Amino acid sequence: MPLKRFLRFIVQRSRAMAWLMVGAGVISGLLSAGVLALINQVLHHPSDPSNVVILEFVVLVVGKLLASLWSQRLLVRFSQDTILDLSLSLCAKIVRAPLRRAEQRGAANILVTLTDDVSCVTWAIQCFPQLIMNVAVVLGCGLYLAWLSWGMFLGVVGATLIGALGYQWLYSSTFSVIAEAREARGELFQLFRSLTDGLKELLMHRARRMEFVNEDLRRAAERLRSTNLESTRRQDLAGAWMQVSLYSLIGSIVFLFPSVGTVSPEALTGYVVAVLYLMGPIWSILGAIPTIERGQVALENIVRLGVTLDVRDEDAQTVDSTGLETKTLPIVRWKDVVFSYGEENGREAPFTLGPISLELHPGELVFLVGGNGSGKSTFVKVLTGLYQPQQGHVTLAGTTITDANRDWNREHFSVVFSDFHVFTKLFGQSDSQIERFASYYLEMLHMDQKVSVRERTFSTLDLSQGERKRLALVTAYLEDRPIYVFDEWAADQDPQYKEIFYKKLLPDLRARGKLVVVITHDDRYFHLGNQVIKLEDGKAVDYMKAGVESRRP
Repeated sequence: MPLKRFLRFIVQRSRAMAWLMVGAGVISGLLSAGVLALINQVLHHPSDPSNVVILEFVVLVVGKLLASLWSQRLLVRFSQDTILDLSLSLCAKIVRAPLRRAEQRGAANILVTLTDDVSCVTWAIQCFPQLIMNVAVVLGCGLYLAWLSWGMFLGVVGATLIGALGYQWLYSSTFSVIAEAREARGELFQLFRSLTDGLKELLMHRARRMEFVNEDLRRAAERLRSTNLESTRRQDLAGAWMQVSLYSLIGSIVFLFPSVGTVSPEALTGYVVAVLYLMGPIWSILGAIPTIERGQVALENIVRLGVTLDVRDEDAQTVDSTGLETKTLPIVRWKDVVFSYGEENGREAPFTLGPISLELHPGELVFLVGGNGSGKSTFVKVLTGLYQPQQGHVTLAGTTITDANRDWNREHFSVVFSDFHVFTKLFGQSDSQIERFASYYLEMLHMDQKVSVRERTFSTLDLSQGERKRLALVTAYLEDRPIYVFDEWAADQDPQYKEIFYKKLLPDLRARGKLVVVITHDDRYFHLGNQVIKLEDGKAVDYMKAGVESRRP
């Protein structure tokens, strides 16, 4: 039952808050039932009500209003805290997850989970206090009806069970349609991302954009539309059944019950008024079910993303990326390292890197070369600890790298990827390092006239691709880590910046004892390095030393 699982989630978030919301809802619901009983009593005793009865009415109404306000205040606080905690928890766990797992899930699916699914969970939470309140009203009125007449009460319960079972049967198929609508939203979100990322390409090709918009985009949008319409149709059908059941119950109370037994006028009037009064709470309960269903689907998608919803306190580890004892050791050593795509799903690997064995030392400049698809980018991801090799042995400064210390391993690398991203703010950088060197590196790369750094924030990122890549280089330099990796950094730079990069920046890093690995096709600079590693189809086919003939691995 979706409601049961959703209630378990709410209790896990905050048991105390959940009980407070339940308590406020129950109090409000019981007071509503008290108001109904008092009104029915006054209707059948039309003499001037005493001051005590008037006072009872005022107390019940004021108590109901106060309980409702209390419940809403608790709701707002709880829902907003849940949005904050759930979003931050998801983000924190996503950035700690292995890169391959995130890549397999897909950026669009992750974004839909962080936006659409979290919102659906929040909307469902907002229905919770009102749902509890309405359930309490129904139960309170049920107790009042049982007090009026047990015989009629049992008949009403029987008719209600028949209506509820019919509603459940009609509504049971809606859950799968809601889940399909969530998948359709994910597909449409992916196409929206393609629209924004590929806008220039679409503008340049009329046939491409016409096919994209009129076929794929329209098909995804119509799928979402049809699933939403089907979900609404089934909900409306179930709602119509409940409406027929309620009015049939009223007809039975008015026309059938008096003919089969002795029913007092007070009980008959009380039952009719109560059922009419209960129609509002019942419809509110039925209206909350689709929202809770969507919240449950959202919870299941969050779980499928591989992120648990319970918040656990984790001790933050301070990683010292300086002072490695590397004078007598290779800083990086691989022994028969192998990484394969697709192997984790039991399928035949479409691409395999390795086996590769190598040793890299501090103060070395290593060039990595190879054609497209040779495995250079995969090599970098394995080298930096973003990918976990399936076979082989990796050490950093003599320390074997395992799952337990893979994050520690990554903390020793500064990387500018080919598909780099520059953040507006220099996150994680020390103020002293920025104050000492940011202006110097910006001036050296001729960026000081376009960009400045204030309060650890770049003044602008509205720059060309090559200029943003220079900012990425500035960010990497400020990190001051033992190992630097540059993936095709100079590919889209002007000749003067290539000269600065190869003949000034890289030698400066070597002089400071850094290991530098550069993916490049600029063979006219190879003589500046210590070795050149050539990849073909994931294999290292040549290790070439500067001034020394190549050797086969």
